[in-house]
Amino acid sequence: MITKRIIPCLDVKNGRVVKGVNFEGLSDVSSPVELAAYYSECGADELVFYDITASAEGRRLFTDVLTEVASKVFIPLTVGGGINTLEDFDRVLKCGADKVSVNTGAIRNPSLIYEAAKRYGDQCVVLSADVKRVDGVFRVFAKGGRENTGMDALEWIRRGVESGAGEIVVNSIDTDGVKQGFDLEMLRAVCDIVSVPVIASGGAGKIDDFVKLFKEIPCVDAGLAASIFHFREVAIPDLKKTLAESGIPMRI
Repeated sequence: MITKRIIPCLDVKNGRVVKGVNFEGLSDVSSPVELAAYYSECGADELVFYDITASAEGRRLFTDVLTEVASKVFIPLTVGGGINTLEDFDRVLKCGADKVSVNTGAIRNPSLIYEAAKRYGDQCVVLSADVKRVDGVFRVFAKGGRENTGMDALEWIRRGVESGAGEIVVNSIDTDGVKQGFDLEMLRAVCDIVSVPVIASGGAGKIDDFVKLFKEIPCVDAGLAASIFHFREVAIPDLKKTLAESGIPMRI
């Protein structure tokens, strides 16, 4: 049986890790380099690094911080933020990324997913979708959750996978930072339409939220969280031990 993955997320702004609620009210947390080294050593299965204001500010991802982070981790590293071209893929891969996450850049140019998958392989291309309910419909948001594209999120995700995305990160804006549990309804809807790995993001507040996630939606491959790991509210070794004891396959 394939083991489930636990993935901390570094949301980076101006070279610092930050965290907010519902994608707003960002506060400073720590150095991304220090946090990355900590997670690599304490049992995280992978790490995600998002330069969260690159797209909104219309600039490239900060590669100096990324290069330093990549040098400290010995687990797979996914990088996103300001990824708009194949050259951006090439740049962050050369900085040490294993996978590249696309969001706003793919919305702006949907062929980017196909072109990147063709050049680097499906396993390298991660489609990150920031999703929020608008009048009862799942809608895709761009520019770090700031802009409602009006697109149906499920249709967008389906198209992304058909174009070559090898993994989907579902970021629920509705549950982000609220710590009341993952958005199970949204995740079920996504799992029903794709066959690639799905990563749940947004809403984790305690260990039981991960147990519930993997028990109720076995097809979810990974749980991603930020603040509960950053502020040591949940220790990854404790989380993985509890999950394993609950019958959920983990790499301990």
